[in-house]
Amino acid sequence: MRMLEEFFPEFTEKLDEIDKLYADTRTIDEKTYQFICFALSIKARSKPCVLKHFKGALDAGATVKELSYIFALTMREAAGADDCWTHDVIGDWKEILKGNVCCSCSGDEEK
Repeated sequence: MRMLEEFFPEFTEKLDEIDKLYADTRTIDEKTYQFICFALSIKARSKPCVLKHFKGALDAGATVKELSYIFALTMREAAGADDCWTHDVIGDWKEILKGNVCCSCSGDEEK
């Protein structure tokens, strides 16, 4: 966010407003919030967020054992979701081998 803070501070200010709105209207307790954020941070592979929410969960009363469970649950559920998603994406692998593939992110046209 450092670059955004420098060149597009209006954007980061809006994110801060959203964070405040969410904090002011949160309907779950702090420990649960930290558990969810910890899991999402793992899935997003955000080292700063993993560290922030690991510490935040501890500060909210979580134990390392509870965080280990959240970690394991996240890894297990992510593995299942990643497996299903990936199989869906490459399910027509024989067509991919034939060159019948479209990657719209690279500018390919639909075939």
